[in-house]
Amino acid sequence: MEPSLFLPLLRELTSTYQAFEIYSSAHIRTLDLTPAQFDIVATLGNTAGMSPKELGEKTLITKGTLTGVVDRLSDKGLVRRSASTSDKRSQIVQLTPEGETLFASIFPAHLSHMERAFAALPPDELAALTAGLQHLRAAFGAAHDTLE
Repeated sequence: MEPSLFLPLLRELTSTYQAFEIYSSAHIRTLDLTPAQFDIVATLGNTAGMSPKELGEKTLITKGTLTGVVDRLSDKGLVRRSASTSDKRSQIVQLTPEGETLFASIFPAHLSHMERAFAALPPDELAALTAGLQHLRAAFGAAHDTLE
């Protein structure tokens, strides 16, 4: 494939992600959280908790960074680590009652904040963008499978 066919898409995808992060992070910081802390609280919300490995996979936060973010959330009293009931050698990270209360208030507020940006797009365009991104993700998955 000629680079001129996909380079504009790569640039737009990167620019769009950066714009998304700027808009999202601005709101998250008003909640007295970092984007990584919000990601962990949002991922743990409405769950019984998960292992650090699962949490890293769902949030895409690297192991080294994850440990520090979980430590800071623990210092704030929002998460706790406990021994896994199925494997005493591993830990489960879960929200504390204070973390659950925070999740219940900030997650809907952040969704509302994000919805304001998407509200400018008509439903059919949102559906088309979703389908296009799903198709693009599948193409990356298929390309990755050829490497293995």
